[in-house]
Amino acid sequence: MRISKEKCVGCANCVPVCPVGAIFIAEDGLSEINPETCVECHNCFRSLSLEHLPPGLTRTIRKLLKKLSLRFQPAPDVCPTEAITEEALEWPRIIRRAFSDPMVTHESTGVHGRGTEEVKTNDVSGRIKKGEVGLVIEFGRPGIGTYFRDVEKVTTALAAEGIGFEAGNPVTQMMSDVKSGHIREDILNEKVLSCIVEITVPLKETATVLEKLQDIIKSSETVISIGASTVCEKDGSDGLKSILMGQGFEIGWAKVNMGFGRVTNPAATVTENK
Repeated sequence: MRISKEKCVGCANCVPVCPVGAIFIAEDGLSEINPETCVECHNCFRSLSLEHLPPGLTRTIRKLLKKLSLRFQPAPDVCPTEAITEEALEWPRIIRRAFSDPMVTHESTGVHGRGTEEVKTNDVSGRIKKGEVGLVIEFGRPGIGTYFRDVEKVTTALAAEGIGFEAGNPVTQMMSDVKSGHIREDILNEKVLSCIVEITVPLKETATVLEKLQDIIKSSETVISIGASTVCEKDGSDGLKSILMGQGFEIGWAKVNMGFGRVTNPAATVTENK
């Protein structure tokens, strides 16, 4: 994304809508985007209505009113002169939009947003079976984002412990070597709003893996969240809750997915996923 200096009138409406604080008012009084910080989420472009007031006339009116201690301020959800413009993104920068713009479909998975449905469709895919736990490691959040170099620190550490990665995950697709967990060198310095790494481990090994994860992420420079899913027994019980509580995780709520869709994995017999 970029903001046209020829069109911007310095109303600053775009500044608060950026989820990573990439937009700022420069010394010339006009808005500017820090290209290093920007994750190409296009939130500024979609959040503001783009009107078509003439930039020169609008600047002149604002200056005249300022001398009278008055101001012309457009509605807060408006860019009055259509100064915010899209740019044609090339590799590797296009990776930023693929992981940060929820309106974009990942080419590798066909899924919008961060490119993975995680285990939400496990009832029809049967990816995680009884006795297994699906762990998701989510990097970044609005306000901070994450670089793939931060992600690689975790993936290489997990791979060194013999832990494999979900093949249908977009971060896995970005790895140059899945066995070592190394991510393509040309995207390590690309920043995204957030991304997810997925692994599956036996239920009995979950506590050990969680301990290792907590040690690994201590040196992280971004926010990391961990999610855990397993398959319930018919009575609704599972062995995961006690493991998580034993690791110091607070269990405040859980999501139960019950699917009624077409089974995409004929071998799957799972009907409930927690």
